[in-house]
Amino acid sequence: MTEPLTFPDRLRLIDDRSAAFRDAIAAAPDLDAPVPTCPGWTLFDLARHIGEGRRSWAATVAAGPEASGRAAPGGPSAPRERTALRDWLAESTEQLLAALRDAGPDRGCWTWWDTSQSPQNCGAVARHQLQEIAVHTYDAQLTVGAPQPLPVEVALDGVEDFLFTCCATTVPWPYEPAVLDYHLTEGGWWRVRLSPDGVQVTRLPAGDDAGPADTAARSTAGDLVLAFYGRIPLDALSIEGDRQVLDRIAAWDPDA
Repeated sequence: MTEPLTFPDRLRLIDDRSAAFRDAIAAAPDLDAPVPTCPGWTLFDLARHIGEGRRSWAATVAAGPEASGRAAPGGPSAPRERTALRDWLAESTEQLLAALRDAGPDRGCWTWWDTSQSPQNCGAVARHQLQEIAVHTYDAQLTVGAPQPLPVEVALDGVEDFLFTCCATTVPWPYEPAVLDYHLTEGGWWRVRLSPDGVQVTRLPAGDDAGPADTAARSTAGDLVLAFYGRIPLDALSIEGDRQVLDRIAAWDPDA
């Protein structure tokens, strides 16, 4: 396992993945092409989502820790003309990056993950923004017939982000308690405990023996992130033990 990404690393990679997204938009023969991994969306819908989302989070970060919810996106709506759309997307990314730079990683920020193990600060927002842009870049590349693996450093950060931000919760697990392990071929692993107290995640070093688990999944970091977000099937992972635990946690919505 490499060292965790720093805040400047994440800003750099947000910029990199955003540029890759714009490249996919430029390569698309038709912006009305359906996105296979986002049912009901066209490539233009996806571009609008990326741009409006980054503008919204830029305004949310800028609003500071006193904000009570996510801010509405500002500025013009997404243009249909290709060059103008690329420029609008670039400006959307720069608004987000500028807001994050100005705030720094430790400043508090409103987030939707208040019951998770991720902090409610701008550093955690940057980490999750990187993953949203990276996965949607994969969606855009897939749509134009040129999907690329997630960059390894992005994927390694993405496993941690998903488990701590999207998986961990204080909402009670509605099934029998279980222990689920995720192992990376790059090294390192995470133990997930599911119980009436919620879902608790612990990162463990390679070689650490924490005892048996009910279920274990192994894969590359890139495939694991894509499986987390439903871009590839769980069958792409190497699974040992009770498969039902994986199916249940993939289908469970703690907010429902």
